[in-house]
Amino acid sequence: MLDRLTISNYALIDRLEVNFTNGFSIITGDTGAGKSVMMGALSLLMGNRADMKVLAHNEGRSVIEGVFSNVAPSLRTAFDDNQLDWNDGYVIVRREINPNGRSRAFINDSPVTLPLLEEISSSLVDVHSQHSNRLLSMSSYQRNIIDIFAEHGGELEEYHRKFREFAEIRRKLKSLREEAERNKENRELLAFQLSQLDKLNPRLGELKEIEREFDLLSDADEMRGKLQEAAGLTGEYDMSAMMNVSAAAELLSGVNMSLLEGEIREGESIAERLRSLYVELKDVSETLNGYLSQIEADPVRLMNITARMNRYHEACKRFKVSDGDELVALRDELRRRVSGADGSNEEFIELEKKGKLLGQDLKRLANSISERRIRSAQFFSSELVNRARPLGLKNLTFEARISQGKLTIDGADSVEFFCSFNKNQELMPLAKVASGGEMSRLTLCIKAMVAGNMKLPTVIFDEIDTGVSGEIADKMGDMMRSVAEEMQVIAITHLPQVAAKGDNHYLVYKRDLEDRTVSSVKELNREERVMEVARMLSGSEINAAALENARSLLGMSVDD
Repeated sequence: MLDRLTISNYALIDRLEVNFTNGFSIITGDTGAGKSVMMGALSLLMGNRADMKVLAHNEGRSVIEGVFSNVAPSLRTAFDDNQLDWNDGYVIVRREINPNGRSRAFINDSPVTLPLLEEISSSLVDVHSQHSNRLLSMSSYQRNIIDIFAEHGGELEEYHRKFREFAEIRRKLKSLREEAERNKENRELLAFQLSQLDKLNPRLGELKEIEREFDLLSDADEMRGKLQEAAGLTGEYDMSAMMNVSAAAELLSGVNMSLLEGEIREGESIAERLRSLYVELKDVSETLNGYLSQIEADPVRLMNITARMNRYHEACKRFKVSDGDELVALRDELRRRVSGADGSNEEFIELEKKGKLLGQDLKRLANSISERRIRSAQFFSSELVNRARPLGLKNLTFEARISQGKLTIDGADSVEFFCSFNKNQELMPLAKVASGGEMSRLTLCIKAMVAGNMKLPTVIFDEIDTGVSGEIADKMGDMMRSVAEEMQVIAITHLPQVAAKGDNHYLVYKRDLEDRTVSSVKELNREERVMEVARMLSGSEINAAALENARSLLGMSVDD
């Protein structure tokens, strides 16, 4: 839920801080007092674009910050995916607007993009105003409402996953078809290039191995001479290093070296070091002799691998690749393209088979989803009528119609709301017959119906009750209060009947400073709340009747 909203240097606001609680909170104030300014600031936390014209003082930056608590654990996945700190469901969303017109967004002090800000914020708070009524006319929004009551379980998510996979297969098949058409036009060239590479028959790693052997055979005589000389200097020959080291060790074996070394040297003695050196020299000599056995001057072999290497290099140059392994990859690609031009591409056949099976699964899932949507639409239509008629829509007739078409990411169904508000009137699409006030009441009923399923901690109604009064206003207030039993509800209203239903009441008002007028907000105590409701009832002149009526609306006795 929204714990705290802080706004500074924004339009008429120098600085204000509002602390909200759970339940049903009311915000009232005169027209122009700054309620819409608060909502404009809040919209920036929802990812809306910023305008530097909102700066109250051009020399400073504007900061809007919302603190949310008890955030749904399901949101943690989005935090982890975007490397955002998760503070046990405690989220701070901040937006900063600089005098140069640039803005920055932060979630838990980490900078984020506006799309990510919008994604996260939309899971924290739902703002609904009369301007949002157009959503109710959108087919996608209507379908989402039906899906809330359809209880698809994991089947809708499974459908979405498989449809995306199906769409990717179709994209690949289209690409392969287009490539096959191009390959048909170039088939002779492709086949010729493939024949050249098949004739060369390149193998992975072969060129590198040939080049190594070429270098070895080219220098075989010189290398062999130097290795033999080195082996003679280190091997078991008169005056070799190994023999001299062995002789030195033998001489020292007859000398009491401890008299000379004493405790000055730690570790091995000179004699031990000589013996170690002998062993190392012997290993070096054996290794050199091993290398000698590998070197054979073979002019015929050198001629053959030189020819093979030259063919490799010529092919690399001709086909514009950098090494032999790329020739192998090119040959395989040419083979695939020539095969595709003949209509026998294995990948194409496999994809077609997989796509056909997926298509069957999608049709099965879509039919199952449609059945639940039809049942959901019937329940929703009946329940909405029952809830809306007491709100002054006594002649309402409503029908959520489901029609099937081709498969899309959301299934095979199109959803459209039809209604009429008068007796014997033909049902028409909702967008064509509903006025703003009627749309607002329907929206409120829908919010009340889905409150338990929305999984949103906070919903804000911005003057959703405009255009109604009296008993209908009272019932709309009751409905908002019932929604507040499931989530935090904040309502901006001009109606005293609605204002009296709140658990907490905040007043937005203007005050004059020496050089300008600013907006402020304060939470009203019991008596201040009576005065505000009375003002809403009677206007600027508050009389005893208005005060008595206000106390009655607030459920207070005369002595309270």
